[in-house]
Amino acid sequence: MTQTKNFIGNVNDTTAVGSTVLPESDRREPLKHLLIGSKKTVISTIHYLHVLGYAHATDWSDPIPTSNPGEVMSILVRQILIN
Repeated sequence: MTQTKNFIGNVNDTTAVGSTVLPESDRREPLKHLLIGSKKTVISTIHYLHVLGYAHATDWSDPIPTSNPGEVMSILVRQILIN
């Protein structure tokens, strides 16, 4: 369970880009994508999203086993511009 907590992290964490302060209307927020399934299905979906141009396969975390046998999870965090 400790792996899961470390894997997901703090939802309230924000990362500043350099020392640039963005205007209030141009803030970015993290959006977390979580895939849960068999290792084969999770990896296949990651590669499919790469083919679609959504995210590089290397942007996803390595698959982490869940408490369910034969099941893993992988996460992708994207910074989304909020207007």
